[in-house]
Amino acid sequence: MSEGGMYSSPYSIISEAAGVAGNLCAFVLFVSPIPTFKRIVRNKSTEQFSGLPYIYALLNCLICLWYGSPVVSTGLLLIATVNSIGAVFQLVYIVIFVVYADHGRRLKMVALLLGVFGVFAVIVSVSLCVFEPPNRQLFVGYLSVFSLISMFASPLFIINLVIRTKSVEYMPYYLSLATFLMSVAFFAYGMLKHDSFVSIPNGIGAVLGITQLVLYFHYSRSNAEVSRAPLLEPYAA
Repeated sequence: MSEGGMYSSPYSIISEAAGVAGNLCAFVLFVSPIPTFKRIVRNKSTEQFSGLPYIYALLNCLICLWYGSPVVSTGLLLIATVNSIGAVFQLVYIVIFVVYADHGRRLKMVALLLGVFGVFAVIVSVSLCVFEPPNRQLFVGYLSVFSLISMFASPLFIINLVIRTKSVEYMPYYLSLATFLMSVAFFAYGMLKHDSFVSIPNGIGAVLGITQLVLYFHYSRSNAEVSRAPLLEPYAA
Protein backbone atom coordinates (compact mmCIF):
# COMPACT_ATOMS: atom_id res chain seq x y z
CA MET A 1 0.00 0.00 0.00
CA SER A 2 1.32 3.42 -0.89
CA GLU A 3 2.03 6.05 1.73
CA GLY A 4 -0.86 8.16 0.43
CA GLY A 5 -3.20 5.17 0.65
CA MET A 6 -2.27 4.51 4.27
CA TYR A 7 -3.37 7.93 5.39
CA SER A 8 -6.18 8.73 3.00
CA SER A 9 -8.68 6.29 4.54
CA PRO A 10 -8.55 7.48 8.20
CA TYR A 11 -8.43 11.08 7.00
CA SER A 12 -11.54 10.50 4.88
CA ILE A 13 -13.32 8.76 7.77
CA ILE A 14 -12.67 11.70 10.10
CA SER A 15 -13.92 14.25 7.56
CA GLU A 16 -17.06 12.22 6.83
CA ALA A 17 -17.68 11.78 10.57
CA ALA A 18 -17.51 15.57 10.98
CA GLY A 19 -19.98 15.98 8.13
CA VAL A 20 -22.39 13.43 9.62
CA ALA A 21 -22.17 15.18 13.01
CA GLY A 22 -22.95 18.48 11.29
CA ASN A 23 -25.98 16.88 9.61
CA LEU A 24 -27.31 15.61 12.95
CA CYS A 25 -26.90 18.99 14.67
CA ALA A 26 -28.48 20.75 11.70
CA PHE A 27 -31.49 18.42 11.98
CA VAL A 28 -32.04 19.73 15.53
CA LEU A 29 -32.14 23.26 14.11
CA PHE A 30 -34.52 22.25 11.33
CA VAL A 31 -37.06 20.77 13.75
CA SER A 32 -36.79 23.60 16.30
CA PRO A 33 -39.65 25.68 14.73
CA ILE A 34 -42.12 22.76 15.08
CA PRO A 35 -43.64 24.08 18.36
CA THR A 36 -44.26 27.44 16.66
CA PHE A 37 -46.09 25.80 13.77
CA LYS A 38 -48.05 23.53 16.11
CA ARG A 39 -49.32 26.72 17.72
CA ILE A 40 -50.16 28.22 14.31
CA VAL A 41 -52.13 25.11 13.30
CA ARG A 42 -53.86 24.89 16.69
CA ASN A 43 -54.91 28.55 16.60
CA LYS A 44 -55.48 28.55 12.83
CA SER A 45 -53.59 31.85 12.67
CA THR A 46 -50.01 33.01 12.08
CA GLU A 47 -50.63 35.71 14.76
CA GLN A 48 -47.58 38.02 14.89
CA PHE A 49 -45.09 35.43 13.64
CA SER A 50 -43.04 36.34 10.57
CA GLY A 51 -42.56 34.02 7.62
CA LEU A 52 -39.47 35.85 6.33
CA PRO A 53 -36.89 33.75 8.25
CA TYR A 54 -38.20 30.60 6.54
CA ILE A 55 -38.15 32.25 3.12
CA TYR A 56 -34.54 33.28 3.55
CA ALA A 57 -33.58 29.93 5.10
CA LEU A 58 -35.07 28.16 2.05
CA LEU A 59 -32.99 30.27 -0.34
CA ASN A 60 -29.87 29.64 1.73
CA CYS A 61 -30.50 25.88 1.75
CA LEU A 62 -31.06 25.81 -2.01
CA ILE A 63 -27.85 27.73 -2.74
CA CYS A 64 -25.78 25.53 -0.41
CA LEU A 65 -27.48 22.41 -1.80
CA TRP A 66 -26.43 23.46 -5.30
CA TYR A 67 -22.89 24.16 -4.09
CA GLY A 68 -22.61 20.67 -2.59
CA SER A 69 -24.01 18.92 -5.66
CA PRO A 70 -21.59 16.93 -7.88
CA VAL A 71 -22.33 19.29 -10.78
CA VAL A 72 -20.63 22.11 -8.87
CA SER A 73 -18.32 20.48 -6.30
CA THR A 74 -16.78 17.07 -5.78
CA GLY A 75 -16.67 15.21 -2.48
CA LEU A 76 -19.16 17.43 -0.64
CA LEU A 77 -22.17 15.13 -0.68
CA LEU A 78 -22.92 15.75 3.02
CA ILE A 79 -23.33 19.47 2.27
CA ALA A 80 -25.92 18.55 -0.35
CA THR A 81 -27.78 16.13 1.94
CA VAL A 82 -28.09 18.46 4.93
CA ASN A 83 -29.33 21.33 2.80
CA SER A 84 -31.76 19.17 0.84
CA ILE A 85 -33.34 18.10 4.15
CA GLY A 86 -33.30 21.72 5.32
CA ALA A 87 -34.99 22.89 2.11
CA VAL A 88 -37.81 20.36 2.59
CA PHE A 89 -38.39 21.50 6.18
CA GLN A 90 -38.42 25.20 5.22
CA LEU A 91 -40.82 24.55 2.34
CA VAL A 92 -43.22 22.69 4.65
CA TYR A 93 -43.08 25.56 7.16
CA ILE A 94 -43.77 28.10 4.42
CA VAL A 95 -46.74 26.11 3.09
CA ILE A 96 -48.24 25.92 6.60
CA PHE A 97 -47.65 29.64 7.06
CA VAL A 98 -49.38 30.41 3.74
CA VAL A 99 -52.38 28.22 4.63
CA TYR A 100 -53.03 30.00 7.95
CA ALA A 101 -51.94 33.55 7.07
CA ASP A 102 -54.43 36.31 6.32
CA HIS A 103 -55.03 37.26 2.68
CA GLY A 104 -52.45 40.02 2.51
CA ARG A 105 -49.65 38.07 4.15
CA ARG A 106 -50.54 34.99 2.11
CA LEU A 107 -50.06 36.88 -1.15
CA LYS A 108 -46.78 38.34 0.07
CA MET A 109 -45.44 34.92 1.12
CA VAL A 110 -46.44 33.30 -2.19
CA ALA A 111 -44.74 36.14 -4.10
CA LEU A 112 -41.57 35.74 -2.00
CA LEU A 113 -41.62 31.97 -2.47
CA LEU A 114 -41.86 32.38 -6.25
CA GLY A 115 -39.06 34.93 -6.01
CA VAL A 116 -36.84 32.40 -4.20
CA PHE A 117 -37.42 29.80 -6.89
CA GLY A 118 -36.79 32.44 -9.55
CA VAL A 119 -33.49 33.54 -7.99
CA PHE A 120 -32.39 29.94 -7.57
CA ALA A 121 -33.26 29.17 -11.20
CA VAL A 122 -31.14 32.14 -12.32
CA ILE A 123 -28.20 30.97 -10.16
CA VAL A 124 -28.41 27.44 -11.59
CA SER A 125 -28.72 28.70 -15.17
CA VAL A 126 -25.83 31.17 -14.90
CA SER A 127 -23.54 28.67 -13.15
CA LEU A 128 -24.21 26.04 -15.84
CA CYS A 129 -24.28 28.24 -18.93
CA VAL A 130 -21.61 30.80 -18.10
CA PHE A 131 -19.09 29.02 -15.89
CA GLU A 132 -17.05 25.88 -16.35
CA PRO A 133 -15.31 24.00 -13.52
CA PRO A 134 -13.52 25.16 -11.38
CA ASN A 135 -14.94 28.67 -11.94
CA ARG A 136 -18.43 27.27 -11.45
CA GLN A 137 -17.52 26.20 -7.91
CA LEU A 138 -16.01 29.63 -7.21
CA PHE A 139 -19.15 31.43 -8.43
CA VAL A 140 -21.59 29.32 -6.39
CA GLY A 141 -19.15 29.17 -3.46
CA TYR A 142 -19.01 32.95 -3.09
CA LEU A 143 -22.80 33.09 -3.24
CA SER A 144 -23.11 30.42 -0.54
CA VAL A 145 -20.62 32.23 1.73
CA PHE A 146 -22.49 35.52 1.30
CA SER A 147 -25.77 33.76 2.06
CA LEU A 148 -24.42 31.98 5.16
CA ILE A 149 -22.74 35.07 6.58
CA SER A 150 -25.94 37.06 6.03
CA MET A 151 -27.79 34.50 8.14
CA PHE A 152 -25.50 35.37 11.06
CA ALA A 153 -27.53 38.55 11.43
CA SER A 154 -29.98 36.47 13.47
CA PRO A 155 -27.44 35.34 16.13
CA LEU A 156 -26.10 38.90 16.27
CA PHE A 157 -29.62 40.16 16.96
CA ILE A 158 -30.09 37.57 19.71
CA ILE A 159 -26.72 38.41 21.28
CA ASN A 160 -27.61 42.11 21.27
CA LEU A 161 -31.03 41.35 22.79
CA VAL A 162 -29.52 39.25 25.59
CA ILE A 163 -26.96 41.93 26.47
CA ARG A 164 -29.58 44.68 26.36
CA THR A 165 -32.19 42.85 28.44
CA LYS A 166 -29.72 40.88 30.59
CA SER A 167 -32.02 37.91 30.08
CA VAL A 168 -31.67 34.63 28.16
CA GLU A 169 -35.44 34.21 27.78
CA TYR A 170 -35.28 34.48 23.99
CA MET A 171 -32.09 32.41 23.56
CA PRO A 172 -32.91 28.73 24.20
CA TYR A 173 -29.86 26.86 25.49
CA TYR A 174 -30.22 23.68 23.42
CA LEU A 175 -30.80 25.67 20.23
CA SER A 176 -27.65 27.70 20.89
CA LEU A 177 -25.71 24.52 21.67
CA ALA A 178 -26.91 22.82 18.48
CA THR A 179 -25.94 25.88 16.43
CA PHE A 180 -22.47 25.88 17.98
CA LEU A 181 -21.92 22.14 17.48
CA MET A 182 -23.17 22.26 13.89
CA SER A 183 -20.85 25.17 13.05
CA VAL A 184 -17.86 23.42 14.66
CA ALA A 185 -18.63 20.17 12.83
CA PHE A 186 -18.92 21.82 9.42
CA PHE A 187 -15.89 24.01 10.13
CA ALA A 188 -13.89 20.82 10.72
CA TYR A 189 -15.49 19.23 7.64
CA GLY A 190 -14.51 22.22 5.49
CA MET A 191 -10.97 22.27 6.87
CA LEU A 192 -10.50 18.54 6.27
CA LYS A 193 -11.90 18.92 2.75
CA HIS A 194 -9.69 21.99 2.17
CA ASP A 195 -12.80 23.97 1.24
CA SER A 196 -12.73 27.55 2.53
CA PHE A 197 -16.28 28.15 1.27
CA VAL A 198 -17.43 25.70 3.94
CA SER A 199 -14.89 26.34 6.70
CA ILE A 200 -14.87 30.17 6.80
CA PRO A 201 -18.61 30.87 7.31
CA ASN A 202 -18.94 27.98 9.75
CA GLY A 203 -15.87 29.21 11.63
CA ILE A 204 -17.64 32.54 12.06
CA GLY A 205 -20.76 30.66 13.13
CA ALA A 206 -18.74 28.72 15.73
CA VAL A 207 -17.39 31.96 17.23
CA LEU A 208 -20.91 33.40 17.42
CA GLY A 209 -22.19 30.13 18.86
CA ILE A 210 -19.66 30.05 21.68
CA THR A 211 -20.43 33.73 22.34
CA GLN A 212 -24.09 32.81 22.78
CA LEU A 213 -23.21 29.99 25.18
CA VAL A 214 -20.94 32.23 27.26
CA LEU A 215 -23.69 34.86 27.48
CA TYR A 216 -26.23 32.19 28.38
CA PHE A 217 -24.20 30.90 31.31
CA HIS A 218 -23.30 34.43 32.46
CA TYR A 219 -26.83 35.86 32.47
CA SER A 220 -28.61 32.69 33.58
CA ARG A 221 -26.28 32.50 36.58
CA SER A 222 -26.77 36.21 37.29
CA ASN A 223 -30.54 35.84 37.14
CA ALA A 224 -30.38 32.80 39.44
CA GLU A 225 -28.34 34.75 41.99
CA VAL A 226 -30.83 37.63 41.89
CA SER A 227 -33.78 35.25 42.35
CA ARG A 228 -32.08 33.67 45.39
CA ALA A 229 -31.15 37.02 46.98
CA PRO A 230 -34.41 37.51 48.96
CA LEU A 231 -33.98 34.04 50.50
CA LEU A 232 -30.54 34.98 51.76
CA GLU A 233 -31.48 38.38 53.17
CA PRO A 234 -32.85 37.10 56.54
CA TYR A 235 -29.49 35.52 57.23
CA ALA A 236 -27.52 38.63 56.30
CA ALA A 237 -27.75 40.02 59.81
